[in-house]
Amino acid sequence: MDSFELNKILGAILGTCLGILAINIAAGAIFAPTIPAKPGYEIAVPEQKEGGAAKPEEEKQPPIEQLLASADVHRGENSAKKCQACHTFNKGGRPLVGPNLWGVVGRPKASQPGFNYSAGLKAKGGNWTIDDINQFITNPKVAVPGTNMTFAGIPKPSERADIIVYLNSLSDNPAPLPKAAEATDTSKSQ
Repeated sequence: MDSFELNKILGAILGTCLGILAINIAAGAIFAPTIPAKPGYEIAVPEQKEGGAAKPEEEKQPPIEQLLASADVHRGENSAKKCQACHTFNKGGRPLVGPNLWGVVGRPKASQPGFNYSAGLKAKGGNWTIDDINQFITNPKVAVPGTNMTFAGIPKPSERADIIVYLNSLSDNPAPLPKAAEATDTSKSQ
């Protein structure tokens, strides 16, 4: 191989290296990362007023009585399908990951035989009222600190009302709905 051939090969290698270096410099200029003043990730946490004031979203939600007035059992049955992975809804159904929900409205909390409830729910006490169920399915972890229920909750108020009306229908003697809901139910049936 003569020197001319060797110069062509070395020139090609040198040209390639210079081309790659030029692309690297251009890419660094175009896509220059911003370097933060402090290392780490910035997490935006909304500020709360002193005294732990409620979030504005919660204040805007209508009362459960108004929501129950327009609730529908069939929509609630469809919405409750997301609960079927952990709960059964039939009379005398066995508990799965969660307890059976037949007759849950008005039933004492943490009272399903054969189900091991969390300490947080056992300590709650009382019966499951419509308002208690509404708060619980909105965000179980907030309503009952220490609950084993990993469900994130149902943020949409109308969907919660549909589910509550459906759960209320799952009983031999359904609990009476609050006054606002009863007035609308009688007007729908006429």
